[in-house]
Amino acid sequence: MNLDFKPPRQSSAIKKTRSSLNVLYYVLGLAVTIIALVIVFVNLTPSTEAYTVTPELQLPTEPKLPEIHREYITGEIKSGDTISGLLGIYLTSQNLYNLNLQCKPLFPLSRITTGQPFRITLADGEFEHFEYDINPEKQLIIDYDQEQFSVSKELIEYDIEIEMIKGTINSSLFETIADIGEKPEMAMNLAGIFAWDIDFILDIRTGDHFQALVEKRSRDGKPAGYGQILAAEFTNQDEGYRAFLFQDGDRPSSYYDENGDNVRKMFLKAPLSFSRISSGYTLHRFHPITKRWKAHPAIDYAAPRGTPIKSVGDGTIIKISKDRYNGRHIKIRHNSTYQTLYLHMERFAKGMKRGKKVYQGEVIGYVGSTGLATGPHLCFRMYKNGSTVNPNKVKTRSAEPVSEANKIAFFSAIKPLSAQFSPPQLLATNSLQESR
Repeated sequence: MNLDFKPPRQSSAIKKTRSSLNVLYYVLGLAVTIIALVIVFVNLTPSTEAYTVTPELQLPTEPKLPEIHREYITGEIKSGDTISGLLGIYLTSQNLYNLNLQCKPLFPLSRITTGQPFRITLADGEFEHFEYDINPEKQLIIDYDQEQFSVSKELIEYDIEIEMIKGTINSSLFETIADIGEKPEMAMNLAGIFAWDIDFILDIRTGDHFQALVEKRSRDGKPAGYGQILAAEFTNQDEGYRAFLFQDGDRPSSYYDENGDNVRKMFLKAPLSFSRISSGYTLHRFHPITKRWKAHPAIDYAAPRGTPIKSVGDGTIIKISKDRYNGRHIKIRHNSTYQTLYLHMERFAKGMKRGKKVYQGEVIGYVGSTGLATGPHLCFRMYKNGSTVNPNKVKTRSAEPVSEANKIAFFSAIKPLSAQFSPPQLLATNSLQESR
């Protein structure tokens, strides 16, 4: 039997429904795909939040050390003080013995001097550090750690300010320096620069004036004296003298005038910085003790007992002795032509002996009245080729001038210093107004 089966045709409504479902499935599939891609992209992108959330590796911290308490003891060396007395309460006898041995090559501790500043540092009550000012330029440093000493000699550090000081002489340089509020040290330093040209005992007159560009030091906020005088001018009896500090190559620093000539000469004008002449060079004088008329081929400088006496030039001690007439005295040979003699000293400076080399300005002894003397004074004599001469009449050459190789540098260096000086006539006018 033949069956002729023909399935029924779908209606148009069913076709439309299927078509809509296909579109819906496609849209849903596309949406799911997009969402999946976004999720994957977000997971692959690094997040700054992820880094902040991740805990950092915590390293173990070292235990905090207890704070050290330091104590500072400052003062000045007093008469009778010793290093054992200063440090003996902190160090053992063996420590002090070892310290003395270690310091000896740099600065023997037996040489600590009355009046010099020191500072002791204690750490939790134990000795740690010691400072001692050897002089205004250098100090001894001692550090102590784990039974070991570290010893050194170092330059003292100062704060420096440069100041121009000026003054007009009314009576003496010392009094004028005091009147303008400066210390006696300033007078000594200034006189030391011009000591080859000006005798500050004989030559000073009322109305003389000076100006100086000076380093003023401070330390820990307190005044600490003077440094170098960079430039100075002194007008004496209407004649002006200038000096500028300059280091010529490898030579030591020295003072030169505005032309580059050295202000230093073979002899100082006087062996004492400040005094008065009680008896001048004469061939006919009545001796106050022997009561006889005789020659006095010397200059007597009256000065307080203990005033330092300086060698007027470089030389070698050829005689150091004491006798009834001359008291304690020293004779120096300067070269084959000149010798000088210094009489009636109270005492000799430390280390003076026959054959010792001494230098210009070096202290060789102190004013006294030993021998035939009515009071403390220095009798100073000078010999030329074995015969006495008047020291005030001796003319000698200057030391080496600025070398040709450094003259341009010298003139460049002094130009700004010279520009700070007031004109001499202005100083003279000011001094006249002050006197009125």
